[in-house]
Amino acid sequence: MRLLSCCLALAALALRLSSLPSYAADSLTLATTTSTHDSGLLDVLLPPFEKHYDLKVKVLAVGTGQALELGRRGDADVLLVHAPDQEADFVEEGHGIERRPFMYNDFVIVGPTADPAHIRGLRSAADAFRCIASCESSFASRGDESGTHSREKLLWREVKLEPSGDWYLSCGAGMAATLRIASEKQAYTLTDRSTYLAWESKLDLGLLVEGDPLLRNIYSVIVVSPETHPGTNVAMARKFADYLFADEARSIIAGFGKEKFGQPLFHLLPRPTLDAPAG
Repeated sequence: MRLLSCCLALAALALRLSSLPSYAADSLTLATTTSTHDSGLLDVLLPPFEKHYDLKVKVLAVGTGQALELGRRGDADVLLVHAPDQEADFVEEGHGIERRPFMYNDFVIVGPTADPAHIRGLRSAADAFRCIASCESSFASRGDESGTHSREKLLWREVKLEPSGDWYLSCGAGMAATLRIASEKQAYTLTDRSTYLAWESKLDLGLLVEGDPLLRNIYSVIVVSPETHPGTNVAMARKFADYLFADEARSIIAGFGKEKFGQPLFHLLPRPTLDAPAG
């Protein structure tokens, strides 16, 4: 009888334990904007972290909107994204416990070297968009609710236009794929500088507009909330976020692109304070 009672107690304990959320201590899922992947930054940034903690980071390279949705579903442990308004909503909703901006690059407008809309050298990105729409020159949009697509929509709002028609191509694709489409179609597009430089040799596109303050592009790391999503590996997510502010990672980021392109593809931001958890 005592043996039966022990067996039943062990069975009940096993059932309770099986119902608890769990994660593999040697795994980390990173949902990231495509630009950190397509530029090649992650290829040099992740290996030192993986080696130090003896793990493999699973990378889900998608648009920022999709990365945030993965976080909302608890399908990622940590995010690298670049859409500040959407990020703030994510934290306020209770899906992210920490948000830290850590680097930036900028957006540029690229297009056919013939430049049918005559935007080359304009200092205002909004003016460039107005010219493209006025001429109905082909424009390739990410169309994927990414950070780049969000910035594009902001620029259309600046000129009080809602683009439509055969000249406006909604690609529903990542940055590298959208650049390839723009090159094939001889269309203009908005891109982060890093991905453009990484793919420039394979494209028939020129860099036409740069330097507008509206084109600054800030990247943040966000740890997914373990309270809202108990199955996430918050301990390792925090270690990864901390790693991005460690000297080794900052040195990698600051130097990335210098040898190949003669300029860094990303720039460091000061080490910030953490955003407070929502609620």
